Amino acid sequence: MNKKDIANIRKQFKKDNDLLKISSIFNVYIMKESSEIYHHQNQPFEMLDQDQQELFLNNFKKMLGGNLDEKLFELKFRRNAENNSQLILHQGLLSSEVDEWKEYMLEIVSKILLSRQYENDIVITFIRGEYRKPTKRRNEETEESERDMVYSHPFILCSINNTQEPKKELLFDYVGREFKYNFVVDPIINLNAPIAGFLFPCFKDNAADINHVLYSSGKVHEPDHRFIEEVLNGEETMTAQDDKVVFEEIIKDVTGDQLSTSTLSNVYEEINRMIVENEEDEQPKLDTKDVERVLKMSGIEDINIEKVETAFQKIIDDDKYEIKASNILPKYNSKSIKINTKIANISISPQDLRYVKQIQFNGKLYLMLEVEEDTIIEGFTMIPEALVDDKKG
Repeated sequence: MNKKDIANIRKQFKKDNDLLKISSIFNVYIMKESSEIYHHQNQPFEMLDQDQQELFLNNFKKMLGGNLDEKLFELKFRRNAENNSQLILHQGLLSSEVDEWKEYMLEIVSKILLSRQYENDIVITFIRGEYRKPTKRRNEETEESERDMVYSHPFILCSINNTQEPKKELLFDYVGREFKYNFVVDPIINLNAPIAGFLFPCFKDNAADINHVLYSSGKVHEPDHRFIEEVLNGEETMTAQDDKVVFEEIIKDVTGDQLSTSTLSNVYEEINRMIVENEEDEQPKLDTKDVERVLKMSGIEDINIEKVETAFQKIIDDDKYEIKASNILPKYNSKSIKINTKIANISISPQDLRYVKQIQFNGKLYLMLEVEEDTIIEGFTMIPEALVDDKKG
């Protein structure tokens, strides 16, 4: 799934929406001390009152929030995994009997409880639903509705949420005209910050992809690898941060850890071109040949495929690994590059990096910024100063 696919389904989680129908909701309450199921309940989603529906719909939207490879991860199921979650979820998706659906979801719950001990009581929520996507836009001339023909996507979504202790409060009783101490013993389910979850199956090109599952991490850049491996039986994944570090280390290895700002600007420009040209297609990835080509086109000399393959093998122990282009490019049109020095910290966009130079003058290093207008500091317009070598006077 790309970010557009995720955004499309995420925005459908709203009340009275004919493009997304939730048939049933299954809640399972887990005790932290014993890691055992205390209670579970399945019911039609429409049987919940309006306020409850709203709370859960917001929870599901939050679970699907965040960027790919940062908080959301598309995982490929491992083949031949014992007690395979892909098969369990697929059977749950196809089951017509409520009891069958519950049993399949309880199998997933058992795998979750075996994977870790939770610090608080938790509530695991499963829903079965159908996501409908119009095949085309509304035609005003023929008055044909965009909903006349739709792609139908059955799905299962799971959201895991912490509970928290209720607050101790002091209340004022208007009738009795007295202050009262109020303490509720029932735990509060925190639906505002799901700690994990997943969507099955993934959707690509308006079709279901049962070989992949979309996993949601509770925190950015912190996927739960045990959950991925033991609960979902997914293949190992890399975060965007991991990809960025790998790319940087590979570039350092093949260039000797030295680059000019103009060369780095060229590298970012070439990667951005790849992303823009493939915007409507699958996210572009860089293998060893792509990295070699990017570096050569950026003006780096003495680069060959053997050097790049050796660097891949050294850094990530896999010369067949592909790096997602979007993971290694700082936000291109915003001031996403930070230049930190003892004198000052500067923020600049990748496309403007070409206007920054590090120069050596009179035995000292200087950071030079090319500007198109006078610089104003504290309301004062700066006077241009010519560079003069004192040793040549």
